[in-house]
Amino acid sequence: MGSIGEALVKGLEERGVDVVFGIPGVHTLELYRGLAASSIRHVTPRHEQSAGFMADGYARASGRVGVAFVITGPGLTNTLTAMAQARADSVPMLVVSSVNALPSLGKGLGYLHELPDQQSLAAQVALSSDRIVASDELVPALNHALAESDSRRPGPRHIEVPLDVAGAPFDGPVTPASEPRSPTNSETDLARAVELLEQAQQPIILAGGGIRRSSALVQALAEKLNAPVVQTINARGLLHRHRLGVPASPSLEAVRALIGGSDVVLALGTELGPTDFDMYATGTMPRMQNLIRVDVCAEQLARRDCDLAIHGDSADVARRLLAAITTSNNNGTGEARAAAALAKAWEEIGPDMRAQSELLTVMREAVPNALIVGDSTQPVYAGNLYYDHDRPAGWFNAATGFGALGYAIPAAIGAALAEPDAPVICLTGDGGAQFSLPDLMSAKDEGVNVIFVVWNNHGYQEIETSMEAVGVVPVGCDPTAPDFEAVAASCGLPYQRCTATGSALAAALSKAQHETGPTMIEISAP
Repeated sequence: MGSIGEALVKGLEERGVDVVFGIPGVHTLELYRGLAASSIRHVTPRHEQSAGFMADGYARASGRVGVAFVITGPGLTNTLTAMAQARADSVPMLVVSSVNALPSLGKGLGYLHELPDQQSLAAQVALSSDRIVASDELVPALNHALAESDSRRPGPRHIEVPLDVAGAPFDGPVTPASEPRSPTNSETDLARAVELLEQAQQPIILAGGGIRRSSALVQALAEKLNAPVVQTINARGLLHRHRLGVPASPSLEAVRALIGGSDVVLALGTELGPTDFDMYATGTMPRMQNLIRVDVCAEQLARRDCDLAIHGDSADVARRLLAAITTSNNNGTGEARAAAALAKAWEEIGPDMRAQSELLTVMREAVPNALIVGDSTQPVYAGNLYYDHDRPAGWFNAATGFGALGYAIPAAIGAALAEPDAPVICLTGDGGAQFSLPDLMSAKDEGVNVIFVVWNNHGYQEIETSMEAVGVVPVGCDPTAPDFEAVAASCGLPYQRCTATGSALAAALSKAQHETGPTMIEISAP
């Protein structure tokens, strides 16, 4: 077949990988030998961190693993931030890196790109890190990183290939191995969950990112139980405009009260993390009676106390619950409870956040069924508090989980490559955009149809407000923004500027949709 590097690429191809994000270097030449001969599309970002963010966006949009190729040392360290974001949000990612020749590892001899222990560094962030040192280790490493299983949490994984191994000969098949599906917990646990849910008068469902692609299933289960469905940030879009949907943060007091007033809580595919459930850092979680937790990760289930833990794929367990539940003791107030919580939550977020949430609704109506990929910026914060998206798995951002700035531009490019027929809106701030502005040229190179919306409030306004709130004199919160019109022109992107009003934004979005390729809209924020 050729070399180990060529076989690795062939193995990726046979496992359905169709796009790789990477910046070639002298340490990845043998990987690129195989890539040139494959059907895999190569996309060149302008920074390895962006390679990781593109892989992340690709994975979130498609549900398939996003793959990045990076060089030894700085290539990997630059990608670690993106890997950490993917780990925090359970995003399937594979980072393939080179590493120095085997005889030099750990000796501190001063070779190019040398690290004391690159694999151990990667293993601090990745869910697994495998080093290939011989041809018979290639297929097991690929299977470990990419084999589909419902028994483990998705996230970033790492494979490294030493320079003196990548070009070594490989002869043999690279066919993926089938992995047996892991059964869920015992029938006794499922029966107990059914009993609790059938007896509940005021049940509630907490839907997380682990079930974000099962809209019809969650809707059917909610309707059977007459249970409101609180959606975490990564689950938004699951029940658009449904009478039982609660697309508002469980950190809000109104939503916490809804959860606390429920007699059975069914948590599907959510880690119950503070960035969703305690974003105001109160140190408390919503009160949950008779908490049933369902999660694919046994370690995650063990991290928080619950009344009943069911280890398994959330969609599979929900499907079995739906089939098994035959009666319901609910008091018929689910719809009213959901509506009341939403009304109170809307008032609770205040006029500024309401105004920005309304702009998001304008975006949704102007560009239906879009993927909206966000950075840490004020409209995204508002949406994470309260916003009902119209596409399952179509609202995601880096303002949750790890919270990495600079995410939106490259992640939107990855999302657009994963779903070329879907409209994509990148929502970033003037501060966050400056972390990854060069990747506008990546968007231009690839011809992706992304509308880059820049919320320009001339600095880190959210941080400035937070400093003032605790009596700290703001420092470092007013970096000068570039001339975005000139930036767009230099990258060959059509550009519009509009005010932060619904009519102006709707008109700009309408015009942008008639363009081919990437475009930019700058919103002059108040």
